Amino acid sequence: MKNKKKLFVQALIIMAGLSLYSAGVALFILPLDMIAAGTTGMALVAQKLWGVPLSTFIAVFNVMMFVLGWAELGRDFAFSTLVATFYFPFALDSATAIVGDLVLTRDPMLCAVCAGVIIGFSLGIVIKAGASTGGTDIPPLVLKKRLNIPIPVTMYVTDFVVLIAQMAFGDKERILYALVMVMVYTVVLDKVLMMGTKQIQVKIISEKFEKLSAAIQEKMDRGTTLLSMEGGHTRKKTMMVLVIVSGRELNKLNSLVSEVDDKAFMIVNQVGEVRGRGFTLKKEYE
Repeated sequence: MKNKKKLFVQALIIMAGLSLYSAGVALFILPLDMIAAGTTGMALVAQKLWGVPLSTFIAVFNVMMFVLGWAELGRDFAFSTLVATFYFPFALDSATAIVGDLVLTRDPMLCAVCAGVIIGFSLGIVIKAGASTGGTDIPPLVLKKRLNIPIPVTMYVTDFVVLIAQMAFGDKERILYALVMVMVYTVVLDKVLMMGTKQIQVKIISEKFEKLSAAIQEKMDRGTTLLSMEGGHTRKKTMMVLVIVSGRELNKLNSLVSEVDDKAFMIVNQVGEVRGRGFTLKKEYE
């Protein structure tokens, strides 16, 4: 029952993301007939170079990517991708019908930027829900799993290569606008995927390290690590307190450190992701 509820919620999130994606396409890409990247862009290149029909290439490529996703990312991923594959055409048709002849702007640069923001945000929602829109979205997920290559990097490189390949036979100016759109949605996608995972790493150097460590554990419910260190000038051996907190907890930590030792030396870094107890795993108390 719990698993069915989770799948239902996941499907709703995916459909919401794809509805937003469709709105971006209908409002900013279709009115100006912008050049496509992804699977459609690859199909255009295959058609020009080898005479492969668009529909044939897209169908075969999507089936191949679906099989790859099933083999590498599991059955649940395959199910969610099927939801996306079947829902997206419906969402796009609906968005196109609703938008009708509405044109918000005919400025191609503004369309490229707005489309990039909406597509990046919506793709981020779909990918964070554990799915993809199919096609060229799947290899970046596989490479992330296998080689830990960031998803936006792989998507950007793939779309960049596909668009550059179209310069041989396509409208070069529209392709340049499409490159702008790809760059924008890559940045936005990265921000969405990292949303909620970035944490703050704080290193605290203080003679009162024992008291500081105990205060952080007691008053902030955060684990601490004591690292052995030696002063470069004094050659004095002591301990450094290492703690990971969220952005909103940083001010509280600053106040706590000042209370215990107002001469403490603090090094603050933003880290991309933290995994383990208290973050991706439930806290356990002994």
